[in-house]
Amino acid sequence: MKFVIEHLEDEVWDWCVLEYRHMSEVVGKENLIFTNIPKKEVHKLEKLGKVYTENVLNLKFNKCCLLEMITDKELKMEDKNKFEYMIFGGILGDNPPQGRTKVLHKLKCEMRNLGDKQMSTDTAVLVTKMILDGKKLSEIEFKDTIKLELNDGEEVILPYRYVVKNGKPVLPKGLFKMLKNQEGL
Repeated sequence: MKFVIEHLEDEVWDWCVLEYRHMSEVVGKENLIFTNIPKKEVHKLEKLGKVYTENVLNLKFNKCCLLEMITDKELKMEDKNKFEYMIFGGILGDNPPQGRTKVLHKLKCEMRNLGDKQMSTDTAVLVTKMILDGKKLSEIEFKDTIKLELNDGEEVILPYRYVVKNGKPVLPKGLFKMLKNQEGL
């Protein structure tokens, strides 16, 4: 299975690189494809997967499935025999969701959901891999909305759904440090 991330941000931000690195660790760089990457930023992702500057709509992937919250059909393990490409919108989601991945509906491919809660893109890739490897969505432990304690009682709230392993939410390596070091935090 190939995992395609259609980059929907203006730049490849530092948080994108952290999430994209996490995806590469989860599915392997040979199975990860980034599309719609600005030419000046291709170098940031070359070691994490295959990189295209073209939009996914122009690349003509066959037997593809778009992961989309608004569809009523849930991803199942059996879908791994039906599709060759899982397509995700690489985007920092808004809370509440603004539906920015609707642009990908032009792909005219089947869609599946991972439940009705918004996830970070790397979490969506992790959950998809877990399901395709045999887990049911109902068997995966999640935590909705994470509060990260920073300095002097400050906190950052991540209002998304995350997988929980060994009692802790699965986050990209370096995310906490990046948030802690941002100006004003």
